[in-house]
Amino acid sequence: MLNLKVGGVPEHFNYPWYVTLKNKEYTNEGINLRWQDFPGGTGAMCKALRSGDVDIAIVLTEGIIKDIINGNPSKITQTFVKSPLIWGIHVGAKSKFKSINDLEHATVAISRFGSGSHLMAIVNAHNNGWDIDKLKFKVVGNLQGGIDALTNGDADYFMWEHFTTKPLVDNGTFRRLGDCPTPWPCFVVAVRNEVLENNFEEVKKVLDIINNCTKDFKDFDNIDEILAERYEQQLEDIQEWLSITEWNDGKPVTKNLITRIQNKMIGFNVIEQKKDSGELIRNMYI
Repeated sequence: MLNLKVGGVPEHFNYPWYVTLKNKEYTNEGINLRWQDFPGGTGAMCKALRSGDVDIAIVLTEGIIKDIINGNPSKITQTFVKSPLIWGIHVGAKSKFKSINDLEHATVAISRFGSGSHLMAIVNAHNNGWDIDKLKFKVVGNLQGGIDALTNGDADYFMWEHFTTKPLVDNGTFRRLGDCPTPWPCFVVAVRNEVLENNFEEVKKVLDIINNCTKDFKDFDNIDEILAERYEQQLEDIQEWLSITEWNDGKPVTKNLITRIQNKMIGFNVIEQKKDSGELIRNMYI
C-alpha cells in the first residue's frame, strides 16, 4: 500500500476529496491517501510541498506558478477548478471605509506572502490603477487571523473567497465592498517532482478517481443541502456557487494555458519574470 499525502483548503471546492476518501476509492487501488486541511491556504501548501509534508496539493494557480518559478520542486499536473475564484474585498463592520476606492492607501491583511490573498491584492490594486509598490501588507496567517486583524484594527481590508466569507458578512463581522475574480482558472493540482518520478501511475490513478467524482458532482442527490450544512452556508449561496463553479473535465493542462496565465501575471506585476511553461507542468496523459 503506497502512502500519499494530499492537502487543500477546508472549503466546499474540496468536498469531492472527502467523498472519494469516504468511499475508500483510493484504498481499493492500493493507495493509502491521507487528506490534510490547510486553513492557511496556498502559501502554507507551497511550503509543505517544498518540505515534503504533502505530496499533492490543491492550490491556487497564481500562487503555485509563482512558487515553482521561485524554486518549488513540483509540477502542475492539471486544473482542478477551471472557473475563476471570486475574491470578496472585506472591511471590518465598524470600518470607516465605504468603497474600494477608499482602500488605496490602506493596509491589506494577507495570510502570507505568495498566497492568493497577497497576489490577488496586487491584482486588485492593478485593476484600480493604484501604485503597487506602495501597498502595505499585514501577515495574519489564515481566515481567523483576517477576522482578528480587521476587528482589532491591525489591518484595514482582507480578500478571501466570496462564499467562504459570506456567513461573516451575514452576521456583521465583515462588510464586503466588492469582488475581484481571478483572471484565470482558480485551482490546480500540484505534485512534488520526486513523487511524479517514483509513483507516476499511482498519481494518475488518484487524479482519475477525483476527476471521475467532480465530473458528476453537481448531479449528486441533495448536494446543495449537504454542502450548505457542512460548510454552514445559506442554501441559496451554495446554489449560486454551484451554478458558477466548473471543475476540470479531465483535459490535461497545456503550455499555452500556463503561458497565457504567466503573461497576465507579468502584466499585473505578480511575477517579475516568466519561465518556460513546459518546466511548470507534467502532462499525465502522454
